[in-house]
Amino acid sequence: MILEAIKKRQSVRSYQDKEIPEEILQQILEAGRLAPSAKNTQSWKFIVVKDKGLRKKLVPACKNQKFVGEAPVVIAGCGTNPDYVMSNEEHAYSIDLAIALDHMSLEAASLGLGTCWIGAFYQDQVKEILGVPESVRVVNLLTLGYPEKLGPKTGRKPLSEIVCYDKYKA
Repeated sequence: MILEAIKKRQSVRSYQDKEIPEEILQQILEAGRLAPSAKNTQSWKFIVVKDKGLRKKLVPACKNQKFVGEAPVVIAGCGTNPDYVMSNEEHAYSIDLAIALDHMSLEAASLGLGTCWIGAFYQDQVKEILGVPESVRVVNLLTLGYPEKLGPKTGRKPLSEIVCYDKYKA
């Protein structure tokens, strides 16, 4: 079942003008809440932007990607402890939020909704629009809604190009 949702998921940039029922939105948010995080700190906040005026303000902050303002919901994934570095020398917040938002996007796909990951945005502008404190990092925005139309599925490299066994091989 999970692999079906993974295969079904694709980036959606055209949404129906249709509200997402609250119980479905809560189910998608719950999928993110249940995601693993470094040391189980769950150092995140999810800002659910439903207000049309705020969504429209996000468009220029997202390099004028108009569909950001057209999606009925935009979820901002925020890292509340951006200073924590794991022993592998990676910042935990961006990895933790990627996992949580991916859980949300897969749950959305399984329910017939579409999402699009937005990493092309101006941090300072999004923070100002959404009232995010300076000490917090906005990692990603996730548009959410019922797809109006789907584009072609993007291709993926074969496993033989991306998988090595036992040691790294170029």
